[in-house]
Amino acid sequence: MLDVRRLALLAAVIDSGSMTAAADELGFSPSAVSQQLRRLESEVGQPLLQRQARGVRPTEAGAVLAAHARHLLRRLEAAEADLAEIAGLRRGTLAMGTFPTVASSLLPLAVSRFRTQYPNVRLDVRSARLDGLTAMLEDGTVGLSLLWDYEWSRIDPGTFALTPLLEDPTTLVVAADHRVARRRQIAMGELAEESWIVRARDHPVAEVLARSCRAAGFTPRIAFEANDYQEAQAMVSVGLGIALAPRTAVTNKHPDVRVLSLGRGAPARRILIAHRHDRVRAPAELAMHQVLVEVAREYQTRA
Repeated sequence: MLDVRRLALLAAVIDSGSMTAAADELGFSPSAVSQQLRRLESEVGQPLLQRQARGVRPTEAGAVLAAHARHLLRRLEAAEADLAEIAGLRRGTLAMGTFPTVASSLLPLAVSRFRTQYPNVRLDVRSARLDGLTAMLEDGTVGLSLLWDYEWSRIDPGTFALTPLLEDPTTLVVAADHRVARRRQIAMGELAEESWIVRARDHPVAEVLARSCRAAGFTPRIAFEANDYQEAQAMVSVGLGIALAPRTAVTNKHPDVRVLSLGRGAPARRILIAHRHDRVRAPAELAMHQVLVEVAREYQTRA
């Protein structure tokens, strides 16, 4: 493999016409330039310069190699310029992961701010369930992702570098005409006789319901298993039952439901930013990380 620095020296010597002029231009001594060019000649196995009384002239091999060197140096300069644009967030792509409830609440605020600040960076946002998000982080499909966890199933900080963004409290969703709809807060113990709508397929909020009811001393009576929070809210709105939901899941609330606080009666989840430990973070990822932290702080203050 030819040394790029020696190729640059060769081109400089040929373009300037002498080793002394090239040495002055590049900040080397003439003897250092001569030594490096002799090494280059040894690498290629043939003479590259004809030493004359007044300067040097390239051999045929030297002229050919210098032409390639100039092309290579131009490409390297272009690469440096491209990298500088990416580092300065004047171009590039950011691939990130998210999940549905935060994609419909917190993330749009962050995306809007990021695009205002960095309009030339293209966003590639992918929404998935938790196992899909961790898989995309692990294989490099996304550089950072929003994740969530509960106290009984914490994400191992040895697996990813984690930044907690906010606590997402569990809320109670009831129909607008429900007996407790006018209240702002209620205890789980007051809900023992209610029918419940819960997320299906071993969804984490089903675990939240089971744990919260057990702590309050009763077993919930399940009336409906919903596939998403919109379906759950619709069933709540017609009085089929009441439901638990993270606060971010009811940012876009059904018009015929009301959302009540449970205080500490139900566990909250953490929303986190996750990166791989072994991956160098691109400038766009660092910028989005900062935007998410700022937006989450504002979101929590308003909520």
